[in-house]
Amino acid sequence: MIQHSDAVACESIVELDALALSRAIHARELSCREVMQAYLQQIERYNPHFNALVSLGDPGELLARADERDRQLDRGQSMGWMHGMPQAIKDLAATAGLTTSLGSPLFAEQVPQVDAISVARVRACGAIIVGKSNVPEFGLGSHTYNQLFGTTGNAYDSSLSAGGSSGGAAVALALRMLPVADGSDMMGSLRNPAAFNNLFGMRPSQGRVPFGPTPELFVQQLATEGPMGRTVADVARLLSTQAGYDPRVPLSLKEDPALLQAPLQRDVRGLRLGWLGDYNGYLAMEQGILSLCEKALADFTRLGCEVESCQPDFSMAQLWDCWLVHRHWLVQGSLGLLHGDPDKRRWLKPEARWEVEGAANLSAADVYRASQSRSDWYRALQRLFERYDFLLLPTAQVFPFDARQAWPRQINGQEMDTYHRWMEVVIGPTLAGLPSISIPVGFNLAGRPMGMQIIGPAQADHAVLQLAHAHEQLTQWVRQRPPGNLL
Repeated sequence: MIQHSDAVACESIVELDALALSRAIHARELSCREVMQAYLQQIERYNPHFNALVSLGDPGELLARADERDRQLDRGQSMGWMHGMPQAIKDLAATAGLTTSLGSPLFAEQVPQVDAISVARVRACGAIIVGKSNVPEFGLGSHTYNQLFGTTGNAYDSSLSAGGSSGGAAVALALRMLPVADGSDMMGSLRNPAAFNNLFGMRPSQGRVPFGPTPELFVQQLATEGPMGRTVADVARLLSTQAGYDPRVPLSLKEDPALLQAPLQRDVRGLRLGWLGDYNGYLAMEQGILSLCEKALADFTRLGCEVESCQPDFSMAQLWDCWLVHRHWLVQGSLGLLHGDPDKRRWLKPEARWEVEGAANLSAADVYRASQSRSDWYRALQRLFERYDFLLLPTAQVFPFDARQAWPRQINGQEMDTYHRWMEVVIGPTLAGLPSISIPVGFNLAGRPMGMQIIGPAQADHAVLQLAHAHEQLTQWVRQRPPGNLL
């Protein structure tokens, strides 16, 4: 039996951050079997109530894989920093030999033959795939529910929304059912669940993590995969695993992903931060969100940063119109054939049908003009970055809401005219292809979490992580306020 060191014995296995867990495994303070047993027990305890993980593997088989990882270590062999660590993959990413349902009954039996690129990289690092994390149907909407597996409850209150589309990943991470989590982000799908569950979730620069491979290599430029963690260091380490050029994805970045592992400590004094707020009253915000974020502005001031309000020289209404065109066009590309078959169309949720039907009214000229608007938006933000090192923005416009709602119909009396209008705040970094991380900024009086985005210039992923790390060291929201179930 491997003897535990005093440092590890003083806290439970699942409370260890991912990097600390990796060190304990490689120091032989913990066996991979012990780690797998601890996480399986945690999953058995919490998952039936919160419904974060789906398509779970057989415990006996998972323990056997953990035993093999231990034998590898006995031989002096390590596959990488994730050696023996349990991992669940978001149920939108292809996993060889494991059901990838996309949250839809139409794909309930789909078992891919090969892994998505990011999944293959995690496996190659030694992670043991224990199952999938729950998603909204086809990842549409920032609230994790579907006809196949049901609703994922928020880690702080299971009656509330977990956010989405990486909602299952966020809740599993917050409740210590996973040490670190992967996800993907088109419309805040890594950022919103992180905010709703008091975590860090990062949308990396476009091309940082090769997406796919997919049939539309030169078209699909809204979604990207990325990391979530309970610490910024864990986020950076997982991102370095997911990142890196792949010749099958010609627009992926060639920068060495090892650079993302560079030290996160940085003197942030003197950095200039631009606070975008609610875009000068354009965005509807639930009461309490701006005040929490403004308190976080004071945190950055304490760190020595200079913070001032600013606004992009761009019509935000035009940006939303640009978003709708891109979204309709891309969703139609992936779901159009299903929608065209009446027997399959009936299994699509109304929001999915709305997206496809919206694309029917688009012309090639509409798409081209939207692309021009997108480029103009990028240039507008570039002008802001001539003055500011980073931009700050709330992560969401509402706090976690009643999970029985499909989506919030209004904010402060303002009607939401689409199923995703309530998440309009996240589209800016997506359309500009910029790195953006959601950091925890606290809780409202009802105990509901919120986050704020740190947005960096193109490809400044490591710099974004450094500023997030500095804020984390000052505030420690994740450590201060774990879900009440864990207390």
